[in-house]
Amino acid sequence: MAEAGKVTLDRLKELIEAGEVDTVAVGFCDMQGRLMGKRFTGEHFLRIADEGSHFCDYLLGTDMEMTTPQGFSVVGWEKGYGDWTAKPDWNTLRVIPWLEKTACVLADVVDEGGKPVSVAPRSVLKRQVGRAAAMGFEVMMASELEFYLVRDSYEEAFRKGYAGLELGGHYNEDYHLLQGMRNEGLYRLFREQFSRADIPIECTKGEAGIAQHEINVRYADALESADRHVLLKHGMKEMAIQSGVSVTFMAKPDHSWTGSSCHIHLSLRDRKTGRNAFYDPAEEGGMSKTMRRFLAGVMRHMRETALLFAPNVNSYKRYITESWAPTHIVWGWDNRTCGLRIVGSGESLRIENRFPGADTNPYLAYAAMIASGLEGIVNGYELEEPCDGNGYARPGSESLPTSLAEAIEAFAGSAFVRKAFGETVSDHYLNAARVEQRVYDQTVTDWEKQRYFERI
Repeated sequence: MAEAGKVTLDRLKELIEAGEVDTVAVGFCDMQGRLMGKRFTGEHFLRIADEGSHFCDYLLGTDMEMTTPQGFSVVGWEKGYGDWTAKPDWNTLRVIPWLEKTACVLADVVDEGGKPVSVAPRSVLKRQVGRAAAMGFEVMMASELEFYLVRDSYEEAFRKGYAGLELGGHYNEDYHLLQGMRNEGLYRLFREQFSRADIPIECTKGEAGIAQHEINVRYADALESADRHVLLKHGMKEMAIQSGVSVTFMAKPDHSWTGSSCHIHLSLRDRKTGRNAFYDPAEEGGMSKTMRRFLAGVMRHMRETALLFAPNVNSYKRYITESWAPTHIVWGWDNRTCGLRIVGSGESLRIENRFPGADTNPYLAYAAMIASGLEGIVNGYELEEPCDGNGYARPGSESLPTSLAEAIEAFAGSAFVRKAFGETVSDHYLNAARVEQRVYDQTVTDWEKQRYFERI
């Protein structure tokens, strides 16, 4: 079996010289959570490895359709659309087992002077990780991603107009071993190939929709986990293409389907002791003051930062009462009706954030959660009482924004957002959201035609 998984640059050179690797993909994450970059021949990659790869800066000032909208202060026609550089992070260098003789490395985005570009998603997260480190914490995180398996290929789904798709099942498969077995060939491929690529998979399981499944990645530090998340989504799509099927991470692929989430798990590790800073056996439930204040910060700033973990128009169509997607900003002990669920015990005690959908950009979602929690620690926020009943119906609880437009308003009016992320980053992602909302508002949907064409 060919070598796979993380390698050093020196080892990659040996593999290239031996003819075992002939292609190296250099990728960075764009605003929409996609990997952008180039594929190099192995020989040429070794020539540019130290300096990195140039790319047009418009890639961090575009929308889902790759248009060039106005309103971004750091990129635009008036600035000439010059180059930035994708600078490889050698900690992410891997040989990819599902692609022949291929390695991949993730990159930070830097300007012509070598300074990190602040609006790049990886830069946004690294800033918050640095803040936590300065306070004595290492942030440990993990993503649980839900998705739908469709038997149509991406090309077939496109030709169908995404209507009449053949799902990879015919009944709710939540935890069903039998139904999940129907597609076990692909799910086993995911588990095996990602684990070989040093993206350790804990399990896959059926979810609460027809052909809906979940894949869980082992926790790590925040940056490593976000890197694993984007590689996981990208790799699953590549393997689906190879298999003639498709997977979708839309938050709500159809109004009749259960929404797909990305539950984010987080704890803080004390950098001096290596212990879980969220755990204190002397406190009720083992929840330390640090954890209580962090959780209170996440709750207080959830509405303001919703844009960073629910970035699309479609994201908000997932938030429906008693649908397994939370609608209100409440917390509880092992309570799936709450947006913030406390799970684990002792050294594994942690927060599960159930608000993000599968369409989230992990770098931005992680950064929003960390920034909010640190604000709670710094300012000593007090935590409200837990919800021990139905979190959808708790009297007096604050609701999440119900639309992208409402999230834009909350984000735009937040002094906390500008303090935590800076003016440039805040304005950049606010403009991206406004662009997305404007395009949607100007689009005539099939629903409108069916409702109004004859009868209006």
